[in-house]
Order: sequence, then C-alpha cells, then structure tokens
Amino acid sequence: MFYDVIIIGAGPGGLACATAAASHGLTTLVVERKKTLGRKVCAGGITWNGLLKKIPFDISEKQFAKQQVFTRFQQICVSSPTPIIATVNREKLGQKMALQAVQAGVEIRLGYQVISIDSQNLLCEDRATGKKEQLTFTSLVGADGSSSLVRRALGLAISDIGIGINYQVPGDYPEMQWHLDSSLFANGYAWVFPHRDTASIGAYVDSKRMKASILKTNLLTWGDKYGYPLRRHKASAELINFDFRGWHFGNIFLVGDAAGLASGLTGEGIYPAIVSGETVGHFLADPHYDTTPLRNLIKNQAIHRKMVTLTGKNRILATLVAEIVTFCLRTKALNFSSIEMAH
Repeated sequence: MFYDVIIIGAGPGGLACATAAASHGLTTLVVERKKTLGRKVCAGGITWNGLLKKIPFDISEKQFAKQQVFTRFQQICVSSPTPIIATVNREKLGQKMALQAVQAGVEIRLGYQVISIDSQNLLCEDRATGKKEQLTFTSLVGADGSSSLVRRALGLAISDIGIGINYQVPGDYPEMQWHLDSSLFANGYAWVFPHRDTASIGAYVDSKRMKASILKTNLLTWGDKYGYPLRRHKASAELINFDFRGWHFGNIFLVGDAAGLASGLTGEGIYPAIVSGETVGHFLADPHYDTTPLRNLIKNQAIHRKMVTLTGKNRILATLVAEIVTFCLRTKALNFSSIEMAH
C-alpha cells in the first residue's frame, strides 16, 4: 500500500506529526510496535510555558504552582501565580492525541513491527498474526524514541544519552520536588512528581557520568534517607537521547527522542516531541511552512546540552552550578521558566 506519509511511533511526537500532516490532506499512516498507546517510563511532567495551557483538564492529574528544590546546601520553594508544572497521564494523553489524529484522517496500526527500511519502503509485520506487508511512502518520519530504527537506518550514531530510572509509588504526595545532589547523582537529579493516586519517583543522569546500576543504588540510598519506600517496588528504566544531529534527511525526518531533541539537562521530552512533530507534519505539506518553533527548540536544546557538558566535567563543578542556580531562583534573579525547553 502507498501513503504520502508513514510515521513510525505513536507517541506524542508521532501523533502530533500525523495530525498535522493529515490536516493538509496527506494520506498518513502511523505504525506502532506496542499494542497500547501512551505507556512509557516517564515522570509525566509538562510545563506551563510549554504545553500545560493546551492540555485538557482531565489529562492533567495534578498542577503545581510551587516547586521544592533541594541541593547539598540549600532547600528552597519556588512559587508562581500560575502552575509551573503539571503531571499528566501518558495513556490518556496518547488516547486523546490518537482520537484527534483519527478524526483528522490518520490510520493507526498498533502491534505493527517494522522489520526493514529503505528510501521508499517499509517491511512490517503484524505481531498478532505474523503477516508481513510492504508499505510504500513519499515521506517517512521516525518518531520511534531513543532507540530509533529510522535513525539507525540513516546511519546516525548516538553518543549523548541520558538514563532515567523510575518507581511508581502508590500514595498521595503533596509536593513536587527536585533533588540536585551531585554526591549521588553527579550532574543529574532525583525527582518526586505526584500524580493522582501515585507518585513518579526517580533519578536522571547523563550516561557518561554514571552507570545505570550505580544510579539505581544511589537512588535507593536517597529514598531511604527521605523516607520513600522505593525498595518495595519495581524499578523501570528508559534511555533519553539528546544527541541532536538534524531532523530533515531527504524524504526522511526525525522528531522527538528519535532526533535527539530531549533535554540532556532535565530529561524533558514531551514538549520537544510535540513541537517537533507538529512542525514536521506541517512542513511535509508545505516546505515553506514557518519552522520557527522547531528552530527555537533546537537552540534551547543546544544550550541544555552545553550545560550537561559543562557540569559533567567534575562533581565539584556540578555542585557549584547547582548551588548558584538555586541561589538565583531563591533571590528571583532567575525565573524557573528560563530553565525549560519552552523558554
């Protein structure tokens, strides 16, 4: 079968791209190897300046106008008249975005595994039946995450990648917290992101600075210190690609984590995925489309990447930067939103 656009990956970036492309009348197919939408190891945070204003209320589980920030030597509370960050239900977000895509005319195939890729064709397999099918496209979009098949087909290596380890802990947690402790997390951090009936509690770090096994051990040590019962629950892990090397390669495009557009500093990925997906979707229909949102995103991602390189040189420097940034937040010399990818 032939499609104007085939998108691999039904995450936020892929679905945003599909909706935008189909809205211009392009025949659009999304293929997703998983059988369900939305599930991913993710803290589930979105920012006010990024997407929170656009997300339906029922998808936003909790909103926070205050952020608790802990470093080795400080503890502060950052507040705002509007919510700074909210947590979202990734499955509900996926279902809502999929419905919008289908209403725009997008075809979505779940449980569909890509076997091979060339410049005009995909060979796919229905995982339920084992049936194979060749699909032909004018344009292909890789929205298939940090281990992107499309990126590999393009021959693009990944050298800058983060590690996120997450525990989903039942209970009512009232505060959103960030813990910048370089003795445990190098130039990364631990987080507490409360959801409706649970909290995402985890840690993130540049993989060049710490192995996943050590990050997990340090996270458990931190959890014991602050009274979080992490040892009773199962950990999940995710790689976060922030090695951006381009988004447009002839008739093949990359968005979100596949493009390496996540923040290497904070691990923020939902906003970059949706912005890049929407921009690419419109660009596929109109090469003269204004790509300013994507260009701004790329600029901010590069700043975050440089900060990761700087703070990763040694833990003393990571500590110093964390303390300076936190002091500036406390004295209001720096706004919390200036750290976001949406800045």
